[in-house]
Amino acid sequence: MKIDQLLKTSFGGITTNKSRSSLTILGIVIGITAIIIVMSLGEGARGLILGQIQNIGARTIAVVPGRQPTSPTDFLSTFADSLKQADLAALQNKSNVPHASEIMPIVFGSEPISWQTNTYQTTVLGATELFASIYDIKPSQGTIFDAGDVESYSDSVVIGQKVADKLFEGNPPLGEKIRIKNHTFRVVGIMKSTGQLSFLNFDEAAFVPYTTAQAYIFGIKYFNRLVIEADSDSTVLETVQDVKATLRNQHNITDISKDDFFVETQESAMQTVSTIVNVLTLFLAAVAAVSLVVGGIGIMNIMLVSVTERTREIGLRKALGATDYNIISQFLLEAIILTVIGGAIGITLGALISFAVSFLLSNVYSLNWQFVLPWTAVALGLGVASGIGLIFGIYPARQAGKKSPIEALRYE
Repeated sequence: MKIDQLLKTSFGGITTNKSRSSLTILGIVIGITAIIIVMSLGEGARGLILGQIQNIGARTIAVVPGRQPTSPTDFLSTFADSLKQADLAALQNKSNVPHASEIMPIVFGSEPISWQTNTYQTTVLGATELFASIYDIKPSQGTIFDAGDVESYSDSVVIGQKVADKLFEGNPPLGEKIRIKNHTFRVVGIMKSTGQLSFLNFDEAAFVPYTTAQAYIFGIKYFNRLVIEADSDSTVLETVQDVKATLRNQHNITDISKDDFFVETQESAMQTVSTIVNVLTLFLAAVAAVSLVVGGIGIMNIMLVSVTERTREIGLRKALGATDYNIISQFLLEAIILTVIGGAIGITLGALISFAVSFLLSNVYSLNWQFVLPWTAVALGLGVASGIGLIFGIYPARQAGKKSPIEALRYE
């Protein structure tokens, strides 16, 4: 049988029962749509996070307390208290870390802040005056607290744009007094709208001198992070080694497997994030693919029903000279056509939903989220759809090919 005749016969078999064909396609559409959405949004998330990391600068190094996380439960160790004032002093010693141009301690936590009768839950970040230059951000109003404010445990606070909007509801915030953990602070600046940057949404944060945060808000004597800026891109790796050597000496660590801290550069952070996003995307895609298996089983069942209903047709075609190969080819092609149509619809629907979600995240939530439709997702969608049709269509097609023409013609 020629290919054009085979296609015509197969399409004729599909369109004979449109309702059954539509239900068959639906299962494939759902599975492919889910895979496309997961992979597209996964790529968008990766681009967003990596873009934020790159914005911090290649020379920025983060020192985090606790062991390097290797599993989700290990992230609890990053709240350890292994970074102290003595460690900061040792790292600030130029003889220990000669290529460190700036070192900034950070403490942070979630606290409610209040003004008059309004209250807003936010992230309070204690840092030095260097946080604006290291993260390359500026206030839209007012100013940043200075080194003198850090040394004097000043009650100055700089708030993010969203905090200002929610807390003051249109009233001018500069110079106003707010309460954080039963301590009064004076608003000296409002940060320019920045959105998510590194581990923090700067629009939803309040920034105070780290000394004040340690003493009056969190009641701690250790740091949650140390951020170090190397004097050039070429000295980043050397600075990392100097930081590790200094802290190991401070903590009397001789076995590096016993480190109670870890150091991250922007490059290593990007690699880690990329790996995590890839694994998570593949895992979610695999979960979504389960629906394709269910859809494939549905195709096999419906094709078996179709074979039974079309027994007389099969007998008549065989009586007129159709071979077993012709019959098998027809039913197998029908299954593949159904799944490919479902795959094409699923890819289109998945792309449209992903675009809508990306548009929502970008315009409503002010995230730098880009719509991405990976060609691998499209290829995977069509490939999986065709494979499902081939695999789950073989058995019904073979059953059709085995039918005896005499018995088939007698079938009622």
